[in-house]
Amino acid sequence: MSLAADADEADAREADPGEAAAWEADVERFWATADDADPERVLAEARALVARRPAGDAAAAFELASAFDLIGREAEAIPGYEAAIAAGLDEPRRSSAVIQLASSLRIVGEPVRALAVLDGDAVGGPVVASLAPAASAFRALVLHDLGRHDEALAVALTALAPTLPAYARSVSWYAGELGRPGFAGSGDAPEGPSGR
Repeated sequence: MSLAADADEADAREADPGEAAAWEADVERFWATADDADPERVLAEARALVARRPAGDAAAAFELASAFDLIGREAEAIPGYEAAIAAGLDEPRRSSAVIQLASSLRIVGEPVRALAVLDGDAVGGPVVASLAPAASAFRALVLHDLGRHDEALAVALTALAPTLPAYARSVSWYAGELGRPGFAGSGDAPEGPSGR
């Protein structure tokens, strides 16, 4: 088959909504059964999924990077996440890629780059609201790795506070006070029912 025919076939796959839906369903099935105990199978199946998409497809790059990540090959996942984001990955995959890229960078010992990714400037902005708590969890881990423990705890508590059935206001206040000179964890905190 000629290169032009290959390109036409790839364009047809990209334009066929039925193929796109089938591919997405196959991706879901892949992740439902992916097992890091069998890394070769994971990579073979992920590569087979990628082969069904046009070259440079952002979603395919993300799914392959995620497969590398799953099997503990984070250094190989990083370029795939970066390529997927640069290729214009749609939401919510872009937000997942941001979080997973930051996590992989952290694991390979690059917490400064991980924090820059979570800040969103180099990756198209912040993550979608539904994934913001997960991004906060990874931000807290990165800040901890950087020795910024008060900030890490503040980020974690700020993300946790809205989920609390009681004391959300107090926890939010304490999170905002962490690291301030003279803060000892008592004093002017909201108390009683108003603190909830």
